[in-house]
Amino acid sequence: MSATAETAFSRLLGIMDDLREKCPWDRKQTIQTLRQLTIEETYELADAITENDWKGIQEELGDLLLHIVFYAKIGKEQGRFELPDMINGICDKLVARHPHIYGDVKVQDDEEVKRNWEKLKLKEGKKSVLSGVPQSLPATVKAMRLQEKAKQVGFEWENREQVWDKVEEEIGELKTALEGGDPVKTEEEFGDLVFSLINYARFLQIDAENALERTNKKFISRFTQMEELARQEGRRLDEMSLAEMDAIWNRIKKQRTDQ
Repeated sequence: MSATAETAFSRLLGIMDDLREKCPWDRKQTIQTLRQLTIEETYELADAITENDWKGIQEELGDLLLHIVFYAKIGKEQGRFELPDMINGICDKLVARHPHIYGDVKVQDDEEVKRNWEKLKLKEGKKSVLSGVPQSLPATVKAMRLQEKAKQVGFEWENREQVWDKVEEEIGELKTALEGGDPVKTEEEFGDLVFSLINYARFLQIDAENALERTNKKFISRFTQMEELARQEGRRLDEMSLAEMDAIWNRIKKQRTDQ
């Protein structure tokens, strides 16, 4: 850490000490009350990354760093751990899991690094390569992580054509379930189809979660523009036919294409 970075980090630690001692709100916080706030900050960082907003990324990373320092402060107060323990713990883990840097192991590429990482985790006592995927992850992100983990032990299609064949197979099974009229089976097959599409996104080197979020943002933008155009015409969407709304929607799409 450079002298400037060390000074800035020390300043943050000092402010955290002051807040924990003097601020009624900060004194009241526990790891449980901070949990939801930390999740919110993480999503705000994700939003900034999606928007490629570097100023926002800097700000949100600062907020997350504050939370890390806050948890460490509470851990120290309760005699659970101290900040150097946390930092040295991750340093030790990184050294142990990078024998190609800190040892004599040779690797060919990043995929071999990831495979070795999973093998090392199993040697450390993990019972499954999937055990490191948090249960509370959003479903799309969890699917991506599960597929990545399975890949590291060779459970992976050879090419994207095979994956697309699986997508088409799942579409057929969903249609069959719909014809059968069983809502539980239909939901199951729909889930299988989404899982396969997420897998296909990986083969296209697309972040499925980010792609869906970009579509969400695009939909919000176009829908709110549609509401505004309707208002300018003295109309409300709930008074319009689907054909009328679709015409406005297509105007908005064309404007974006022409820009």
